[in-house]
Amino acid sequence: MKKVILRNNKTISIIRQHPWIFSGAIHKKDEGILEGDLVYVYDSSDVQLGFGQYHNASIAVRILSFGSGEFVPTFWHSKFEAALHLRKSLGLGRESETNAYRLIHGEGDGLSGLIVDIYDDVAVIQTHTVGMHRCINQISNAITSLYGEDIKHIYNKSKESLPKAYSQNINNSFLLGNKEEVIIKENHILFNINVVTGQKTGFFLDQRENRALLTRLARSKTVLNTFCYTGGFSLYALLGGAKKVVSVDSSKKALEELQKNIALNELENANHEALEADVIPFLKDLTSDEFEIIILDPPAFAKSLEKRHNAIQAYKRINVLAMQKIKSGGFLLTFSCSQVVTEELFYHTIVAAGIESQRTIRVIRKLSQGPDHPVSLFHPEGSYLKGLVLEVI
Repeated sequence: MKKVILRNNKTISIIRQHPWIFSGAIHKKDEGILEGDLVYVYDSSDVQLGFGQYHNASIAVRILSFGSGEFVPTFWHSKFEAALHLRKSLGLGRESETNAYRLIHGEGDGLSGLIVDIYDDVAVIQTHTVGMHRCINQISNAITSLYGEDIKHIYNKSKESLPKAYSQNINNSFLLGNKEEVIIKENHILFNINVVTGQKTGFFLDQRENRALLTRLARSKTVLNTFCYTGGFSLYALLGGAKKVVSVDSSKKALEELQKNIALNELENANHEALEADVIPFLKDLTSDEFEIIILDPPAFAKSLEKRHNAIQAYKRINVLAMQKIKSGGFLLTFSCSQVVTEELFYHTIVAAGIESQRTIRVIRKLSQGPDHPVSLFHPEGSYLKGLVLEVI
């Protein structure tokens, strides 16, 4: 492998095991390094600090291993084996009450730029860097060697997550099998997932723990689930004994999938209503005190620092509306999945919304992503999902 040498004053972050090396930290590099190449990283004294994948981007090297070790062919199997061991320790798997989970969560599993989600017998790979996409065969082989016949289908869904200049000549495709739709169980609740047409890898696995919490809050209450997508929170509320659930989304297709999930769980006779509408106008027109629980789980309003300010304003606006409309004593579950919006910034945004709403509000609980989305202690950026349970009086 070729070498990258860091500047004298730019080694502290890698010594602290942060996996990102920015382009400005590089003193010099070998000639002929290509996008996605595996490189060894050294300090100015020729001490090896680790190895990783090189990219022509602001994050120039994504470290895959720290220290003086060499890359060996068993690298991929070892990483996947450790990741699977953790998920089994969490009680996730085909024989458990939950057979859909995240197997690889980027830096949290030591594989920056890679996501792998498992949906029963289907694995979905999503690469976010050229280096990871170039290793797609090794990734696929690691999955099949670990799972054997338990995984019969592997779908590479990377086109939309890769740099446009690179992805224009590739397509999403099955590397094994061809099953697009799969029925999964999550805490014994059934969901129909389409890994090809569904958002992200097919489903929002990161909200599993928070959906389970809603089950305990929803009994005999009226619940509004905004940005409902295919109805994750809605089903948990209904099965938790909610008096009434209203699901709102602007996507007709998502609401059609929601109805499939209602039928899967034999909830056709439940007091549920699905509405195709834009959330902000819907909240503005909403009658006050109609709902005792409101869920705000919007898509990422900001995917880059340049759009963060506008995102903050959008988060504030929808939260003000929800706070003003919710019944006194009700619970607001509010989230942000924008990585560039930190937990502190999100909290202060909700504080600003609370002040503007002129309601008395208490924090009942802070929420985050599920444990199958682990965060490296040295890479806090991996904690992207922020949430609060608020009591609005």
